[in-house]
Amino acid sequence: MARTLEWKINMELVEEGDTTEARAVLDTGKATVTGRGSARRNPEDADVPLIGDELAASRAMGDLSRQLMRLAYKDIGEAGAGLSGEVEEDAPYGWSTPVS
Repeated sequence: MARTLEWKINMELVEEGDTTEARAVLDTGKATVTGRGSARRNPEDADVPLIGDELAASRAMGDLSRQLMRLAYKDIGEAGAGLSGEVEEDAPYGWSTPVS
């Protein structure tokens, strides 16, 4: 049976001085995950706000991604398909059943 979902991420960017803070929020219906990121402009660099926005937003998305991966691994374990003590960085992608 096919299934289609649409998850929307709300990205909030706040610039103050040379620092841009980003907050990315995803509501999966089961959990709300919030990623955070920041960027700071070197005072000697040109003032290009878009660069700070891009860096802070990408860092927030990276943080969100890592948290979502941890949730997936937790759900895999709760479904009885644990990864036999492997940490998420070492584990293969996909649902795998530990070898006995």
